[in-house]
Amino acid sequence: MRDFYAPSQAGMLDQADGLRRLFAGHRQRLLPLVANPHVAFAGLVLDRVAAELTAQGREVLVVDASAHSQAAAELTRLDIASGIVRVAPRLSYLAARGLPLAFVDTRGSAAGFVDAIQRAAPQCDAIVLHAEAAHLARMFVRRAARPILLAADHPESVKHAYAAAKLLAQRCELMTFDLVLAGRPGTPRGEAIAGSVARCLDGFLGALLHGWAEVDPAALDSQPAPRELSELLAMQLSIDPSQPAAWPERAPRGRHVASDARA
Repeated sequence: MRDFYAPSQAGMLDQADGLRRLFAGHRQRLLPLVANPHVAFAGLVLDRVAAELTAQGREVLVVDASAHSQAAAELTRLDIASGIVRVAPRLSYLAARGLPLAFVDTRGSAAGFVDAIQRAAPQCDAIVLHAEAAHLARMFVRRAARPILLAADHPESVKHAYAAAKLLAQRCELMTFDLVLAGRPGTPRGEAIAGSVARCLDGFLGALLHGWAEVDPAALDSQPAPRELSELLAMQLSIDPSQPAAWPERAPRGRHVASDARA
């Protein structure tokens, strides 16, 4: 519990202080990616998402707090910046399994974890938070976001994605979602799965599947990301975290299924 402790741990040397001053007023975008244990090679999909964000000129931090990630180092619990590792140009990584729970306050909120991440990496303007829905629900109470669901051509993965959306809708009142499917782009199955998820979200939750894209985990790093993924992430980056998400003028072409949700 952290209710009675200063966020920076009083008396500790803050290694990110200089960067925070340099990037004061710098607006950071949060992209919650919902972990799904039924999606094989989910780590490769996460890599493709991060690579596309860097290709769009963003300084990216991937925070992997999923159940299958590496556990956070003990020192990281006291100084998050010490656990952030540069893995490629414009791309940093933080192994954070178990770390969000260290920031849960007496009301069950882990919003302080997100605040601490932003302070530790002020130079990053896109922060991907990969975690289970229950952890994300603690982080995003009263915070504007459009969670990105993860699924594949497998019934259990689709059920899990819907259950994650239901939890986030009930606990955080987040009512719009994006979907990333692990699979080969352009197949009829992708359209069918996205349409099914959209109808379930609309029919049972009153929620909206805003956009979706397919990512081939087997694709070479040198291959460009599908256009739909590029546009989906661009729309994610347009969300103002300080304001309720506004309805966009245009959703990703060919991947907006809201109008079909009631079909």
